[in-house]
Amino acid sequence: MARRKQWNLGAKLALMGAPFLLLALLSMAATLWVSWQLDGGAAAVNEAGRLRMQAYRMSLSIGTGETEALPEQVREFESSLALLRNGDLERPLFVPWDDTVQRRFAVVEQDWKGFRAHWIDLNPPILTNLRAETVAFAADVDALVASIEAHLSHWTAMLHLLQMTMMAVAILGATVLLYTGYLFVLEPVGQLKQAIEKIQGGDFSARVDKVSSDEFGTLAEGFNGMAEHLQSMYRNLESKVAEKTAQLEEKRERLESLYEVTALVTKATSLDELAQGFVQSMTRIARADGVALRWSDQANQRYLMLAASGLPSSLVNAEQCIHAGDCDCGASSTLPGLRVIPIQAATGKAQQPCAEAGFATVVTIPVRLHDHLMGEVDLFFHARVSPTAAERSLLEALTSHLAGAMENLRLNALEKEAAVSQERHLLARELHDSIAQSLAFLKIQVQLMRDAVQSGDAQQIDLVLGEIDTGVRESYGDVRELLLHFRTRTNAEDIEPALVTTLRKFEHQSGLKASLQMQGHGMPLSPDRQIQVLHIVQEALSNVRKHARASQVWLDVQQQPQWRFEVRDDGVGFSHDDGTLDETHVGLRIMKERAERIGAQLDIISTPGHGTSILLTLPPPPNPMAASVPDALARH
Repeated sequence: MARRKQWNLGAKLALMGAPFLLLALLSMAATLWVSWQLDGGAAAVNEAGRLRMQAYRMSLSIGTGETEALPEQVREFESSLALLRNGDLERPLFVPWDDTVQRRFAVVEQDWKGFRAHWIDLNPPILTNLRAETVAFAADVDALVASIEAHLSHWTAMLHLLQMTMMAVAILGATVLLYTGYLFVLEPVGQLKQAIEKIQGGDFSARVDKVSSDEFGTLAEGFNGMAEHLQSMYRNLESKVAEKTAQLEEKRERLESLYEVTALVTKATSLDELAQGFVQSMTRIARADGVALRWSDQANQRYLMLAASGLPSSLVNAEQCIHAGDCDCGASSTLPGLRVIPIQAATGKAQQPCAEAGFATVVTIPVRLHDHLMGEVDLFFHARVSPTAAERSLLEALTSHLAGAMENLRLNALEKEAAVSQERHLLARELHDSIAQSLAFLKIQVQLMRDAVQSGDAQQIDLVLGEIDTGVRESYGDVRELLLHFRTRTNAEDIEPALVTTLRKFEHQSGLKASLQMQGHGMPLSPDRQIQVLHIVQEALSNVRKHARASQVWLDVQQQPQWRFEVRDDGVGFSHDDGTLDETHVGLRIMKERAERIGAQLDIISTPGHGTSILLTLPPPPNPMAASVPDALARH
């Protein structure tokens, strides 16, 4: 089928305006031509009027007898006649010839020939008829001028008619163009405006009627398509909003669930508290009718029920401990993720406890930590359920949190056990290094006392009793010293108040004067270093009290560029040339071990008769900023 030719808006407007433009151009051309004719005729009228004046001048020259200028006047008259006869397009000047004008011009030429032959060429002496012939000749010239003017009056009327025609064409053309503009431009724009206002008012069914095939038709098609799209979007907007709202609600519930479980695993301090709280949370989050949390042994052969919620007591008692493979719960699976297990009614054999309880579906989520199976969470439902992908992801994330929390509890328990073991080891070592040796000494003295009593040696008995008394006193002092050491704990204070307290206790026990001098300002010590430093200082003061026989003790502390503690006295000192410590220097060996534990250096400077100095130098931190941050955090 042949496609109809499409006219655009410019072509339509040009087609409507072209005829009026052509008429206007033709009218303008006709007007110019008539005006040119009138200009040439007016110049001819002026030139013909000069013929009359020239005729009177020649008559005056003949009548007065002043004929000197007559030849020139004759040439001018004949030149005017020739100009009227031939015309001049440059001026312009031309006679509008018609029959009347030609006839009267011929009369003027004939009169001129007679006038010239009679009055100029013959030059008669009698001038009686000169006036009459001149007047008659001027009358014929006037008749020529009148005929030219009559012809020009017709051209003038034609010019007025053309002007009126141009005015009418202009009015008609403007009217047609205005109507065309309204029809092709204003009306489509008005329809488009009305449709837009309806769209703004919420009426998405508004459309623009396609009244043309031009640019406005294309615009109407585009607007209608946009309105159709908006209407379809508006129709689906409510459903999309509901869908997005449901998604946001689901995400909110997911975040709330994660926050709830995170808060639970953060606050739980025992396994039972964690397990019970988790099954309660899972019951609400998964909307399950029952929840069981089972923990597996190392070989994943047995599953112990740690906590349960919503399950009948018969089911809990029957499945308190199940072996792998005895039930759908606790069955090892090659799939690492969540499993949905439909509970089928048993035929010909005993039903499972979960089926007897009325459950139709069980959802099993393995509890894994670093690809190691630690247990599982079983969700029981009375109806057939199938979790969505988002629900599967949420349940697996919650069980992952549970695995991490239980592992943290296990590690905390191991850490506490290690701390207790370390404390017991320290207690045993302290007892062995102090009281045990004193008791061994007392045991020897008791045997000596038994020998002295059997032999009846009174002097030996007194000597042994003195040794026993001294040993008992030293054991009592060691016990008090150990109690003091074991009660020493770190706190939020700096080490300076702890050192002041230690020196005051030493002064009260020994009666010796002790002085403390602090130099510089260093970074605070971590709690573990501070407690070891205090034990070393206390042991050094204990050695002064036991062995130095000093009158004064000084404790100098230097904080920069690294911590250094010096305990010095003015006692008797001892020989320490080879640097080895024998069995009589138990306290010094204990201080050495404590210093090695914190990476510090212990130096002993002693000269017999000049006192003893114990120097403890702590290693500098590799990065002051890196060392200060964890220490400060540990103290707060």
